[in-house]
Amino acid sequence: MDETTAVAMSGGVDSSAAALLLRREGRPLLGLTLRLFDSGEDCACADAAAVAGQLGFPHQTLDLCQEFRSKVIQPFIAEYERGRTPNPCVGCNRTMKFGALLQKAQALGCSSLATGHYAQTEYDSGSGRWLLKKASHGDKDQSYVLALLSQEQLSRSRFPLGNYSKEEVRAIAAEAGLVNAQKGDSQDICFIPGGDYGAFIRRYTGKDYLQGPFVYEDGTPLGRHTGIIDYTVGQRRGLGVSSQAGRLYVKAIRPADNTVVLSNNGSLYARTLEGEGLNLIACARLDGPVRLRAKIRYRMAEQPCVVEQTGENTVRLTFDQPQRAITPGQTAVFYEGDTVVGGAVISAPVPD
Repeated sequence: MDETTAVAMSGGVDSSAAALLLRREGRPLLGLTLRLFDSGEDCACADAAAVAGQLGFPHQTLDLCQEFRSKVIQPFIAEYERGRTPNPCVGCNRTMKFGALLQKAQALGCSSLATGHYAQTEYDSGSGRWLLKKASHGDKDQSYVLALLSQEQLSRSRFPLGNYSKEEVRAIAAEAGLVNAQKGDSQDICFIPGGDYGAFIRRYTGKDYLQGPFVYEDGTPLGRHTGIIDYTVGQRRGLGVSSQAGRLYVKAIRPADNTVVLSNNGSLYARTLEGEGLNLIACARLDGPVRLRAKIRYRMAEQPCVVEQTGENTVRLTFDQPQRAITPGQTAVFYEGDTVVGGAVISAPVPD
């Protein structure tokens, strides 16, 4: 066991506990922390370096600000400008943590990359494929945000926390006296700590996004919106319009004519969606329709559905029951039991 494992260290308790567990196995480690922002105090680097010092392995901080801008922030903004709502954590895991960072780790002589994600991998000798599986404790399972990783990326991934609960992880870190054992969890997107996506996009781009019409789903004008980047499918708060139809929600965003379509809650439901950028993990191809369970956003329970591959990189999901606010840009992830079969980016709901 002389091959070095790189540990992606965010300065938080999860990645620190992952390093601790690997260290107890006697595995040679190299701590790597990403500097993703050009300005501001970087306490994450200091906390990560302190933990590496406590556990007795080397640590480096890598400046990947430019890569983060081009691979995560700019695609995030481009999706909002298209009237879509991306999950940047899914893209970041594919292009940054298990993309740019893994490449840096390999250049530094490391054979694998460990993170503090709550998930598991397993090699299936029958199919010759690496499988992505849920964490043992479902309340912390993060397999959803890893569902677009490739076979090569999964083969080099290590998830030491897959069998632990968050409470157990904190207890392990505290017992070892790690400096960040009680550090709180991050709740927001890392580059938008306040959660105001529209304000961030305006600051970052310097653009003035044009106001445009709110219309009811039958075409009736309802007022003016502040710019399509301020809205997402299913949104109710902050619309500033009313109608005799009762509560209104965003049903669709049309960048082509800068229009936001509103409807009542019942119109938000659909049974079928089309997906693009299909990434299959458990198999190389779906042969015919398959009964699976899927979810269309991170914080939701999986729902029974039929999944059918419709092209090389496209897929159709048809749920047993209509799903609310199927949102273009979000990720649909489908499971067979505890195994991730694959995932795709939602391109559009299909009207019933």
